[in-house]
Amino acid sequence: MNIIGLLIYLAIGAVAGWLAGTLMKGGGFGLLGNIVVGIIGAVIGGFLFGLLGLSAGGLVGSIVTATVGAVVLLFLVGLIKKA
Repeated sequence: MNIIGLLIYLAIGAVAGWLAGTLMKGGGFGLLGNIVVGIIGAVIGGFLFGLLGLSAGGLVGSIVTATVGAVVLLFLVGLIKKA
C-alpha cells in the first residue's frame, strides 16, 4: 500500500467513525478515536456485507460499509457497557 492509499484508508475511517459516533451517541470521538472506530467498523462491515452477499464498491460504498460496521460496533459496546 502506498502513502496515498494509506491516507485514503485513514480518511474513510475518520469519516465513518464520525458518522457512526454522530448516529449512535450524538458526537464524534476525536480524530484518532474516529479513525480507530471507523477502521474496526470497516472490518466488521465488510464481514457483515459478505455474509449477506452485498457488495458496495467505490469510495461512497466503502464509507457506507465502514459506517454500518462502526454503528454495529458502537451498539455492541453500548450493550456491554450497560451489562
